[in-house]
Amino acid sequence: MNTRAEFPDAVDWLLLEQLQQDGRLSFNELARRINLSAPAVAERVRRLEQGGVITGYHAHVNPARAGRTVEALVRMACYGPRCLLRHPEVVDESPQILEVHRLTGDACCLLRVAVESMPQFEALIDRLADHGQPSSTMVLSSPLAWRPVRPSG
Repeated sequence: MNTRAEFPDAVDWLLLEQLQQDGRLSFNELARRINLSAPAVAERVRRLEQGGVITGYHAHVNPARAGRTVEALVRMACYGPRCLLRHPEVVDESPQILEVHRLTGDACCLLRVAVESMPQFEALIDRLADHGQPSSTMVLSSPLAWRPVRPSG
């Protein structure tokens, strides 16, 4: 694999931009858009996948449109053997938990959760309390819910 300064390069970033807009583009269409051959595009995409730059292809789902109208961020203050991060089965068994981020500071992790109702939210908080102290913040809206990764320069 190339060094970090070369990986991804400018052409890789063009590919990444196109794939983040539409992960279903064919290699032929990608090749047309960035002016490379389809085999060259396929090789670059394969290298980006193997290098861990591209981690998957999926649809972006709006939780509210899918029936989960209550969304919140939950900070967990949990350390030691009860810590939520030491019990991945709790997250696996809770489809309401959409994201888990390990943190520095006075909280162990931050969860993004989406549920259908306040009673469901309350039940989730009660389950999480078995693993530490949850502190929640309700999401009112998400003016920027997702952004493609682009070169920082």
